[in-house]
Amino acid sequence: MSTEATQPGAEPFTERTPRVVAARRLTRRAERDKTGRFLAEGANAVGAALDRGAAEPGFVHELFVTERAAQAHPELVTAAREQGVRVSPVTERAAAGLSETVTPQGIVAVCALLDRPLATALPPSPRLVAVLVGVSDPGNAGTVIRVADAAGADAVLLAGDSVDPHNGKCVRASAGSLFHLPIARVRETGAALTACRESGLRLLGAHGYATTGLDTLDLARPAAWIFGNEAHGLPPEVLAAVDEGVRIPLYGKAESLNLATAAAVCLYGSALALHRPRGG
Repeated sequence: MSTEATQPGAEPFTERTPRVVAARRLTRRAERDKTGRFLAEGANAVGAALDRGAAEPGFVHELFVTERAAQAHPELVTAAREQGVRVSPVTERAAAGLSETVTPQGIVAVCALLDRPLATALPPSPRLVAVLVGVSDPGNAGTVIRVADAAGADAVLLAGDSVDPHNGKCVRASAGSLFHLPIARVRETGAALTACRESGLRLLGAHGYATTGLDTLDLARPAAWIFGNEAHGLPPEVLAAVDEGVRIPLYGKAESLNLATAAAVCLYGSALALHRPRGG
């Protein structure tokens, strides 16, 4: 292990080292909620976490890194040390225990939870927000967060029984975007919808059987796009609460679009309209 990564003569932590054992427990939601911490695995996620940590001191609590990863990503080790983050060398086996991937990269950060209260997640006069209602697949949730970030959304709200955004698969699928925009978990879906409406957003519910097509809708107005569960879509009470149910026209023979693809089409439809030059 490079002396830049830790103190000279320090032995790498093993899978039995208490700090590694404690970190491994963060792969479980109950432990994340209990401790207020989660794991960001891989160079992409760690880099995004450290970027956020530069603006929020104390956000990254610890960096576990193998000798191989320290040599491959010396800039991340240096950034962690400059922020005063504890850098802990680990064996490859210990890194594998912290990983939820088939081929671990050997670099994992322990970070503070990202979600914030609903009251502070929405900025003044938001223009675009994504709301996930009962979305259970962490890969889908992470991909929607990534799309929302790319589309310039102001926030992502995970409502009802939606997956924990700090789930390892969700963190990886977001490709760093989880660290870029406000995230809120809202148990009561109605509260999320009310907050969006009170912020001046039109509520648009993505629904495959809606009468209004995306191609006929004026998208140049601030909006909250509401997306439902992968298998069941939006529940009737949510569809009744939105301002407009919207379907994506299917011009070919496909029966439907998956959640992440549908979210990308809808969010980018709004983003393009909102960013179009006036009079253009």
